[in-house]
Order: sequence, then C-alpha cells, then structure tokens
Amino acid sequence: MSETVCAIDGEGCQCGLPGVVRLLGRKYVIDLLWVIASHGTVRFGDLEAHLPEASTSTLSARLDDLEEAGLVAREQYDEIPPRVEYELTDAGAELGERLRPVAEWAAEYADG
Repeated sequence: MSETVCAIDGEGCQCGLPGVVRLLGRKYVIDLLWVIASHGTVRFGDLEAHLPEASTSTLSARLDDLEEAGLVAREQYDEIPPRVEYELTDAGAELGERLRPVAEWAAEYADG
C-alpha cells in the first residue's frame, strides 16, 4: 500500500475516496450495510422489511452496486420459492467497522 493516503493536485483528489463517497452517498447504501452488518446473512425480504420506504427495484440496484464494489456477497439458491441471501464480504465488514466511529460522531453531533 502506498504511504500517501490521498494526493491532491490541481484536478482534485487522486485517491479512491471520491468513488467511495459517491457509492456511500447513494440512497439506502449505508442503511443496507448497517442492516446486513447487524444481522450477518440477510434475505432480500428481510431487507425490504427493514427499509419499507425503499422500492424493490431501488434496493435491488443498491445491492448490485454493493456487490460490484466487492462489499456484499450474494448467494442464490435454486429452490422454490427462490431464495437469495446477502452478507458482507471481508471488505464490507472492514468498511462497517471503519464507519462505526463516524456513526457515533454523527449521533453525538445530532444531539449537540
């Protein structure tokens, strides 16, 4: 790993932070990460129950985004009815741990 965490030039940040912030800033992404982190392996219906205001298509798209980013793993079982489960990858679990202090700060800041 490079010693430079983020190098700034005239074009802006040249590290991966802007891409991560764009992903995490998408609607329901952080919510999905917290639900999956809290429950371990989660079925799609459980995610819908935790986020009733989110449409099925939006949740599906966000889960695809998280899977593509390598933060969530999707397991589909060939059963009737079909069963799909989601869990955090090692990278997703690490991200969750690194976001925990930010969430704690946000809770304190909101109270202040």
